[in-house]
Amino acid sequence: SGVTQDGWNCITCPKGLTSKGHCKCPNNEILVERSIEGVLLNEALCMHCNGSEQSFSASDASGSRCVRCEKTFIQVSNSCDCNSPNILTGGLCFLAREGLPPKGVATVRFAQLGITLTSAWFLKNLQSSAFACWSYSNLTACQALGNMCVMNMNSLSSSSTDACGLFQYIFVSTARVGVIHSIPYWRHNLPWLYYGDQPGLASQVLEKNHFPTTFTFKGTDKDVKLKFIAASFDAAGNFLKWQSLEGGILQLCPDTQTKLNAAYVFGTTYQQSCKISVSKILLDFANPVFYDLFLEYNGGNGEQQLWAIPVLNLNLQYNERFVNQDNNMNNWLLTRRFFLVDALSGKENDLGKPPRVIRIASKITISIRLVSHTQRGTIYPPLITVDYTDVLIQNPETQSVMVSFAVSYEMNQSEAQIQTDIALGVLGGLAVLWSLLKTAGWKRRTGNSIIDLQTVFKFLLFYAGDLANVFFIITLGTGIYWLVFFKAQQFVSVLLPLPSQEEDFVTYVACAFSLKALQFLHLLVSQLAIDIFFIDWERPKGKVLKAVEGEGVTKSAAAPVSIWRTYFIANEWNEIQTIRKINPLFQVLAVLFFLEVVGFSNLALMDASSSLTRSSESYVAPWSRILRFGVSAALWVAIAILQVIFFAVIYERFVEDKISQFVDLCCVSNISVFLLSHNCFGYYIHGRSVHGHADTNMEEMNMNLKREAENLCSQRGLLPNTDGQTFQISISRKMRLHYDWIHETLTRKRGPTRLLDSSANTFEQSTRAYNAMNKFLSSFIDHVHKEMDYIVKDKLLLERLLGMEFMEPIEKSIFYNDEGHSFSDVLYYGNETTLLIFDILFFSVVDLASQSFVLAAILTYLQQEIFRFIRNTLGQKNLASKTLVDQRFLI
Repeated sequence: SGVTQDGWNCITCPKGLTSKGHCKCPNNEILVERSIEGVLLNEALCMHCNGSEQSFSASDASGSRCVRCEKTFIQVSNSCDCNSPNILTGGLCFLAREGLPPKGVATVRFAQLGITLTSAWFLKNLQSSAFACWSYSNLTACQALGNMCVMNMNSLSSSSTDACGLFQYIFVSTARVGVIHSIPYWRHNLPWLYYGDQPGLASQVLEKNHFPTTFTFKGTDKDVKLKFIAASFDAAGNFLKWQSLEGGILQLCPDTQTKLNAAYVFGTTYQQSCKISVSKILLDFANPVFYDLFLEYNGGNGEQQLWAIPVLNLNLQYNERFVNQDNNMNNWLLTRRFFLVDALSGKENDLGKPPRVIRIASKITISIRLVSHTQRGTIYPPLITVDYTDVLIQNPETQSVMVSFAVSYEMNQSEAQIQTDIALGVLGGLAVLWSLLKTAGWKRRTGNSIIDLQTVFKFLLFYAGDLANVFFIITLGTGIYWLVFFKAQQFVSVLLPLPSQEEDFVTYVACAFSLKALQFLHLLVSQLAIDIFFIDWERPKGKVLKAVEGEGVTKSAAAPVSIWRTYFIANEWNEIQTIRKINPLFQVLAVLFFLEVVGFSNLALMDASSSLTRSSESYVAPWSRILRFGVSAALWVAIAILQVIFFAVIYERFVEDKISQFVDLCCVSNISVFLLSHNCFGYYIHGRSVHGHADTNMEEMNMNLKREAENLCSQRGLLPNTDGQTFQISISRKMRLHYDWIHETLTRKRGPTRLLDSSANTFEQSTRAYNAMNKFLSSFIDHVHKEMDYIVKDKLLLERLLGMEFMEPIEKSIFYNDEGHSFSDVLYYGNETTLLIFDILFFSVVDLASQSFVLAAILTYLQQEIFRFIRNTLGQKNLASKTLVDQRFLI
């Protein structure tokens, strides 16, 4: 005896027991334990279901009741039996006839893992779905067969009889039934899986026709949002529903509704990624859902219509090749249907057990391309690209998968690239000419006309700086162009370059920075190697008695001239070496304030919004490197221009102008400055006091200044009755040789006895060297040396523009009147453009590498201070060496 089915009683079982202790009956017999009135029988009965024509009944799957036979049995054999030669598969009976699909292979290939397994789902449903689809045009069976093909990655092979092979067999053999909506790839009763495998078909599908509506950045919901609609099916082929993609239907990563729906705002580049536990995937996606995607639009008559969206499945294999991973669009094989998670086909033997392998859409990208030369936001049909990851189930609790969802916008950038290349070529050619002119001017200023290796090297250095300016102009113009035209447009005509299309731009910025850094280092080295001397015009005011050591007598000697004025001027020069036309700290802080506090950084986001503020609930699009550079560089330039205007117009006029003050200080101190930035070129600041003496008391000093203010004395200029105190000087070769001879001879430790006493110490050598050089230069300025005389003249306009001198100083040196204080060219002050561009490029390179404006600002300020310290320290050493002023007095 055994236990009754309801578990309340025991009953005799004449035909044996099941493993659970219940009575069992043979196939096609049902178990009866109670009478029709519900009374328990003494012995269980096994009753045969009547399969004759009158009833056509058979036992159900549980063996507890008789039900009508499946209709295919009745249609094929007119009974409840499916005897040979008829074919029984999947609980259905099919008539064996010519043209029936071949026996299918119930395997699923997981190429990433190198695994091919026999799927329990395919074993149960593949053959029956194929036969029912082919024989009866059963819609559900055809959909189920199509879904199994999709689970096999839509892969096709000429000899395959897997799910896709069977689908293709039926597709070809049902050509006579016609198509839906005049789409040749969509047969009646069959799902639309493929666009065809003809070469070049993908480019026709994606580029031949425009999407029949337009989009804007600023308008109503209908032309600002992409309205994607999906038809969803279950694995068995049953239609589930139409649904909008809003709400995160295709986004596996959780987020707020606002951020999820931002993916479908036109023009917003969307990126979302996260890591998901395999156990959660198995729980949430036990049964796969298949999607056919459409984009909704309004037709010409105002009716809502749908546009089918093609799918690029990167895992699809065509004749054993991953054709969709090629860069050549003509080789692509586009499909229509896709799924997010397949935890069904990877089940072996028993559908009730967990799968051995699952397949996850780990990367989904919707690509939208703008039609070239459109002014109204016309796009090509979107493309959804799906990349699946195969996961071998081992420990679901510890396993996880990285998934992402993205929406990208692109346009053909070839025309913009051509225009950039043309601009680069033209400006690069002009840079070559300008560098040649600079080199020619440099050769003239060095007093050497021979083209040697040094000349070539100097040309390359000049060209590096000019080419850096070319790259900077192009990148700045490009950044501002995209910033203005992308953010300000209403009817869409341009879209931002993709990150992959920004590589050339980033390369240009890197080249600009590298070349500008080379120019900056060249500038530092040049400034640290200048020749400079302070000419003291002060003369002794009388004589003093001086004891002669060892002789016990006193002699009269000229009263010594105070050296403190020279030390004072040297320290003032040391102080102005690194002053700039802008305040570097304010510049960095102001840029950072506008970017991070005011919110200008939000303009660099890859979305259509031009708002400076964003709410915490709104989606934050990824950064555009071009826009980041454009926004930050434009702010740098704008703030720098405002600073230059402020200092030039207000601060230097009403507060202090350190460059002009230095010139005035030289005159008050009765000291001139003789500068040589090149071998035969430099600058002269005439500081000879019109009062004859500067080493006076306070009362006399004030009296002298009062006389100048009342025009009771001569003017300060080098020439009589002129005010010109600053000059560019082009000295003769003879003058330079004499200057070098004095400097080198007097600073040698062992020189001729007529100049230096061999027993003199270093301090005495420096003193004598200083006095000798001071005497020579002062006599040169006073026209004492007729063989080394000079003339004073104005520069021609063209000479000023080109920055070179046409007249060569062969016999006489030439002093050019200079009202612009161009001696600042040997200081930071006169090279503000180079310093500013270097700072901008340094800031931009750090930001492009780190995506952090704060870090870029901090490092930019640090490098400014480091180079300023280097320039001050080495400049001070050079000043002490060239002026023969003891470095101990330089502070």
